Amino acid sequence: MKAQARFPRSLIATALLAAFGPALAADGDEEMAQLTKPQSEVSVGAGYVNNDNQRFGQYTGLTDEDAYLLLDADVARRDDATGTWLRFTGRNVGYDNRLLRFEHERQGNWGYFIEFNQIPRFDPYTVNTGLQGIGTTTVTPVTIVPGAGANYEFKTDRDRVSIGFRKALARGLGLHVQLSNEEKEGLRRWGQGTFGTWRFLAEPIDQTTRQLDATLTYSTEKLQLSGGYYGTSFVNHNQLLTVGGTTLFPGSNLMALPPDNQSHQLHLAGGYSFTPGTRGTFKLAHGTITQDEIFPTTPVAGAPSNLDGRIDTTLAEAGLATRLTSALSLRASVGYENRDDKTPVFRYFPSQNTVGATNDGTNETRDIETTRGKVDATYRLPMSLSLTGGLEYVEKKRDSAPVRSVDFREKTDETSYKAELRRSIGETVTGAVSYVHSVRRGSDWLTNFGNLTTVSTGDLIAPLHLADRDRDLVRVVLNWMPTDPLSLSFRVDAAQDDYTSRGFTSFDLGPRKGEARLYSADVGYAFSDAVQATAWISRGVDKYENALCQSAAVAVNANSCTASAANPVWAADLQHTQNSLGLGVRVKPAGRTELGADLSYSRMTDEMRTAAITPVVALPVLPDVHTKVATLKLSAKYALQRNSGLRLQYVYDRFTTDDWTWNRWTYSDGTRVLEEPKQDVHFIGASYYYKF
Repeated sequence: MKAQARFPRSLIATALLAAFGPALAADGDEEMAQLTKPQSEVSVGAGYVNNDNQRFGQYTGLTDEDAYLLLDADVARRDDATGTWLRFTGRNVGYDNRLLRFEHERQGNWGYFIEFNQIPRFDPYTVNTGLQGIGTTTVTPVTIVPGAGANYEFKTDRDRVSIGFRKALARGLGLHVQLSNEEKEGLRRWGQGTFGTWRFLAEPIDQTTRQLDATLTYSTEKLQLSGGYYGTSFVNHNQLLTVGGTTLFPGSNLMALPPDNQSHQLHLAGGYSFTPGTRGTFKLAHGTITQDEIFPTTPVAGAPSNLDGRIDTTLAEAGLATRLTSALSLRASVGYENRDDKTPVFRYFPSQNTVGATNDGTNETRDIETTRGKVDATYRLPMSLSLTGGLEYVEKKRDSAPVRSVDFREKTDETSYKAELRRSIGETVTGAVSYVHSVRRGSDWLTNFGNLTTVSTGDLIAPLHLADRDRDLVRVVLNWMPTDPLSLSFRVDAAQDDYTSRGFTSFDLGPRKGEARLYSADVGYAFSDAVQATAWISRGVDKYENALCQSAAVAVNANSCTASAANPVWAADLQHTQNSLGLGVRVKPAGRTELGADLSYSRMTDEMRTAAITPVVALPVLPDVHTKVATLKLSAKYALQRNSGLRLQYVYDRFTTDDWTWNRWTYSDGTRVLEEPKQDVHFIGASYYYKF
């Protein structure tokens, strides 16, 4: 059993008593006083987890069979004479995902807060490895018999401290400032490999992220403005992971970790109401991202000592909404964003300077220029109906590297057409039906060149985000209240992507089709004022179909695909299906008891189908992956007095999977990554609450 971190209880008790002792001791006897004064509540108790687990407590820290402190507080005091509020909030103080927040404010004048937030993440897999030095910046791979190594469970912790301040400087003018500092520590699964040799590594994480957000706001009856500065700073206290033992390739003994970087942005946004029916909006922003940390290793001859990376981003948007008549309204917007990568280009790996190499050892810039425009009109029909039609255009321009191994086009444009019929006001029925059709096309595909201007042996299959595509999306939303205690909601989303063939062969190589379906229904019924029930069910299906030919990735063009038994054209189709349902009941019988119950169940299936298109040959069959998650939550609340009582809670969580993707994989050094296929967890908690 692993040791469980605990927040010092004496510190919590001391802080509560010192700041709120008088309020805790007070016991208002008058019913009216409790309704007009801010109410506070403190609860304390204990909970127990019956089994070690990797999923149930993944983000809370409830991963060990152990007892845990249940402590929550929501304390508020108000000075009626000055309108000053004092608040203290504590959430999950006994868990690893605790939140503590102190606020002090005077309504309409000033306010400040201090907040501490702890965010854990436990890796859901167990690593069995012979790697030495885990947790340090120097590791040594050791080859072992699979399963004969030591077991490790990785995790990360983020401790975030935030402070904020706001002040009304003048009528309509306000200042908001927030600063946060986050320390992230822990371990992450990592690795390195080449030419079929793969070995496991562990990345030690010791990082600091700081954010500063300062905003001025100004508001009048017609004009609203908001502008300021937003900046970030990322510091990695580990620059380099040194890998001992045999090197897999030159330089593989030194693995660079994420470098320090910074960002700065100035922004201004606002809106102006020209008339009661016409309003304009705008947004302007300019930012700079830099990365100039000195390389942790000696650079090659002729290369600088740091990347001197810089990306400037400029954003400008404007919009107008107007009511032309009592029945017709119009909205239009235009936007422009330019991501200008000003990072100098140098050859960092001269050893790649060979004929036909898919890179020449230089870094690549990533410029993206985006222009967009959108317009839609809404016409109000009888019977509380409205009809909307719209058009949207998005164009993206990208720079291209002189040496490429993947197909590329410098420009894509997408046009979307929208139609929607909506009933927004109705006694028993509201809803909407919408349809969107999008067409993406682009400039001519560029010829791939390898190093020294030779034609590249690159893949002539279009990347997914650049391929020509037709997309259709249909959405139906319906809310129905046939009787006062009964409410029903239905939703259907159906989307389909069709990709156009490149035409290199008689076969449609690359992405072919994508589909997404979502069906959901919710029902709520009030049997009485004391008994309410809810239920929901949903089904989601995502599909992706594509065709591949191995020689198309290693030949001058896709026409060389022989479509032979040794080199067939084959389809790799993926499908993810999720079926979920839930039930909930709330009961408040006469007396001092409140009861609640929630049940949720999800079943996910991942299918990976491979089949030869031509010629017909046998291909390996990949088994489906099934994952099931069922959770039952029961709660009871019993009032001992008007302002105090007991809470009981019970949680049963069951996780099962037959995921084989890691279980069938072994690193070249014998490391294995395993997952417990069945995890049953029971949690029982009891706490005492006091309101004042």
